[in-house]
Amino acid sequence: MSLFWTNDHFATDQYADETAVFESYPDQELQLPASSGELKTITVRLADSDDQRNSARMLVNRRYAWRGYGDQHQIPAKSSHMTFTASSDEGVVGTITLGVDSPAGLAADDIFKDEIDSFRNVPGAKVCELTKLAFDADVSSKPMLAALFHIVFIYGYNEHRCTDLFIEVNPRHRRFYQAMLGFKPVGEVKTNQSVDAPSVLMWLKVDDIRKAIDAHAGHGQESSRSLYPFFFSEKEEQGIFARLAASTRDTIQAKSAYFAAKANDPASIPDTRS
Repeated sequence: MSLFWTNDHFATDQYADETAVFESYPDQELQLPASSGELKTITVRLADSDDQRNSARMLVNRRYAWRGYGDQHQIPAKSSHMTFTASSDEGVVGTITLGVDSPAGLAADDIFKDEIDSFRNVPGAKVCELTKLAFDADVSSKPMLAALFHIVFIYGYNEHRCTDLFIEVNPRHRRFYQAMLGFKPVGEVKTNQSVDAPSVLMWLKVDDIRKAIDAHAGHGQESSRSLYPFFFSEKEEQGIFARLAASTRDTIQAKSAYFAAKANDPASIPDTRS
């Protein structure tokens, strides 16, 4: 896997009808093989603008509708959520959202709160979830999926100190997440009313992700269904995190202050649209 740094940055975040100016996030530009075998330039970035989130939402709704899950899904614009996209010249080809626990809880709490609470209530635990996953079948490949998941892991592990990762999936996709990433099913199959489909909660200990990366990352030729051999090497990961940490720490603090101020006194948020 080849990785290049780019200088393309975003300058603003837009939330609801307000616009706040934050520090920019660095893009990660990758040379990855697509499912066709050809080499494509894929840019992985944090969707930190309305336009980027809208592009992610369109992909989610297109792929969800194809599976019969509806086409009215929204991408959360909250300080507890970070949406990442993978883009090629054709547009957004993959997206995933990391949700970190907050007073509002996780999306999976809607039907799996009791199961998640058993982890959440452990002293020192911080639960998080992956949601709104969508990938273009014509472009996705193991290296691209691995790149997106690995960058999400870097955020969750280093910036948010997540200890337990959850994902809510259709039972027919359970084996994919077990084999590819090591997720384990938790509890019984239930019905997710938002997509009118059966759903199973899956869990992965974040420390186990770290161990799997350390053991297998950077060995993409391994004959395994796992994604971990296609994760970034240790050197690549260190470079990504160093660059992300330098550019995001002030951004995360600014977002938290923005939402806190908006909740306490919406009129105190300056209008930066003019």
